[in-house]
Amino acid sequence: MAFWLARERRAQESTFMQRFDPRFWTVNFPRPAMASVVTTGPDSLRVDVELHNAGELVGLIWDSVDTLDHPLLAYQADRDYAHTTLSFRWRSEGVIALDQPNGPTLTIEGRDAAGLPRTWYVRLWNYAQGTPTDARITLPFSRLESGYGLPGEPIHPGDIDRMFISLVAPGHVPGSTAPLPAMFGGSVEMTDIVADGARAMIELGDVLVPPHGERMATAYDDAYNQTPARLLRAVIGLGYREDIVHYVGMSHFMRLARQAGGELHVEAGGQLCEPAVVWHRNLFELAKVAELEVIASLSYELFDAYCPESWKQRTASGAPALTGWVPPSTLLSPANPAAMEWLADVARVFVALLEAADLPVRFQIGEPWWWVTPTRQICLYDDAAKAAFGGNPPIIASVAAQMDAAAKALLDAAGALLAQSTAALTASVRDAAQGPAEILLLAFTPTILGSKTPELYRANLPAGWAWPAFDRLQLEDYDWLTGGADAARRAAYAFVDTWLGYPLADQDYLAGFVLDPADAELFWTRIDKGIDEAAMRGVDRRYVWALPQVNRDGYTRLAPPPEQAMDPFDDVPYPFALGRSASVAPEFSTSIAVTASGHERRNSLWSDARLHFDVGPGIRSEAELSELITFFRARRGPARGFRLTDPFDNSSNAMNGNPTMLDQLIGIGNGERADFQLVKSYGGGAEPQVRAITRPRPETLVVSVGGAATTAWTLGEKGMLRLLSAPPPGAEVRVGYRFDVPVRFAEDRLDISAVNFAAGEAPSVPLIEIRETA
Repeated sequence: MAFWLARERRAQESTFMQRFDPRFWTVNFPRPAMASVVTTGPDSLRVDVELHNAGELVGLIWDSVDTLDHPLLAYQADRDYAHTTLSFRWRSEGVIALDQPNGPTLTIEGRDAAGLPRTWYVRLWNYAQGTPTDARITLPFSRLESGYGLPGEPIHPGDIDRMFISLVAPGHVPGSTAPLPAMFGGSVEMTDIVADGARAMIELGDVLVPPHGERMATAYDDAYNQTPARLLRAVIGLGYREDIVHYVGMSHFMRLARQAGGELHVEAGGQLCEPAVVWHRNLFELAKVAELEVIASLSYELFDAYCPESWKQRTASGAPALTGWVPPSTLLSPANPAAMEWLADVARVFVALLEAADLPVRFQIGEPWWWVTPTRQICLYDDAAKAAFGGNPPIIASVAAQMDAAAKALLDAAGALLAQSTAALTASVRDAAQGPAEILLLAFTPTILGSKTPELYRANLPAGWAWPAFDRLQLEDYDWLTGGADAARRAAYAFVDTWLGYPLADQDYLAGFVLDPADAELFWTRIDKGIDEAAMRGVDRRYVWALPQVNRDGYTRLAPPPEQAMDPFDDVPYPFALGRSASVAPEFSTSIAVTASGHERRNSLWSDARLHFDVGPGIRSEAELSELITFFRARRGPARGFRLTDPFDNSSNAMNGNPTMLDQLIGIGNGERADFQLVKSYGGGAEPQVRAITRPRPETLVVSVGGAATTAWTLGEKGMLRLLSAPPPGAEVRVGYRFDVPVRFAEDRLDISAVNFAAGEAPSVPLIEIRETA
């Protein structure tokens, strides 16, 4: 299906919104603080905070440039606030009041009249009417003054990048890491938000992509700083429907408790911090209004600094399982009862939040596994796991090494324990739900089924997960997908189908993701193709991972046309053999500019020639003439294509030689790629003219890898050779074949004169090559 990476809005639908629309404010803060912002109405918002250290500050932010929304939905960049006024009612609870030192301050970042970077600090109490916790605040930007008291230094309103309102706890000490006497919780409500004066309205993208059949995935760790209303607006606007997978994350949803040693760990009982409770309640309620269901996803991953040491998976040397994120997360041990009970408690909270919003309980267990380090050490050796495995389990130095019977037995035992833990979590969700609950399992095949760790599936894809252990199985393979490792992907699908036995009707597919925006063009092309491939395999529910990257790169999945176009090609041969009297004319398109001095500048516009044929001279009898007319009518003139054997060039070996397995080099192995387009090269040297072969004759195809013949391949559409395993790095993939040319009749009319034909004059039957996308 077609897609588009939209870099900017160009004549697409737009509307206008009031500047400082509550949906588009954000929050930010340092760890271990927690905060969230939600909309409470069309002109109001609420911020909730939980703080632990004396120096923590939460900022409620308005950005002049929208860097978070999809380009087709973003609001207009406008740094000029001159003669604009922002007013709102302010009500706070807990945070330092407006009239106190370190009270709420508007920090404005921009440039002064000379264009030099500047920051101004505007004390909100100077522009408030009311009490320190309940006031009407009016901010006329052209008359704002920076400083604790008035008069102060006038700000320059004409070039502002962003502004934020600071929220801190009583006892705040700027820059201090000293703990507060107790965890602090507070909130702020801004209501009746009004922008007035010049530039009070700004343009807002208002695209509504027609539904295209795909679904969206997102995560709280990626979106905690935004309002749920903003996220759901993007989901609906970009054409995603039915439901969303929402990963609750590993670092922002939990409530933290101070330990005896001073560190902060997750609070027992699976408590969520109040900002996360408020945010998710708002998300679920708005999703219900938007007719979207939410699949709440919880994984075994937890921010390392917040995780009790005894809960962590560990290597044989005792090192904790640490992911590659900075700062790192860790993996909870499925053998640790306290860790697993904490997960179950968290799951129960989300079940309650879903049901409170009148949403069905749909819960994903996301990528539960035993962690494997970059040096291939598996983390099976925390104290709880060792006890579960008999106290002194064998040491697996590397899961990439040859496995003996004892090592395999340990991996099988680890898999059984992992399956028991997911079964217990499943039971907790079902028991907490007041009605039916759908449980989904998400597995990441590139790690579980990597070629260098062939036995790892025993631990991380246990037989205890076989259908119907879960209602649905969800698979993602983005490392392979974006890396072009198609053979590994196909082999994994086949293995999972056989090993776990989930019908395709009970499987989902997650496609993504693009970590580095520099990879956007290539990776989104492969992701989009992977979505189409999943649909062709019969997977009905397909999710794009994830919304922040979709917005960042402007990925726009386009809806199919209301009616699928008629197949424009009939895979049938032209019915007559062409003799030497037929004519063929290769054609290029070249732009030639002649300079004033007579020199030429030539620009080749086509990378490959387009062929023209006249096959009329091949008609030898009135019977063949009648058959030609029948064939022409069946093709509806030039409307439908067909195959033609070029009498002058139809083989990989020179022009007409017998094909051999070494004729044409179509690729060099890299250890991952297994799909290669058939091509034919013309001319030697470093830059031969390369022609894609889209209509080979399958029965003539012979293939070699590294000089050795192979039959481990299939032939896909448009000449795509699919090897069953990826060739090793450096191995040449060569092929031989005979091929036809895809052509169509060049004209809507076929002129034939019986008298002229009887007199020996051949009719003119012009054909033209069809340029097919390989």
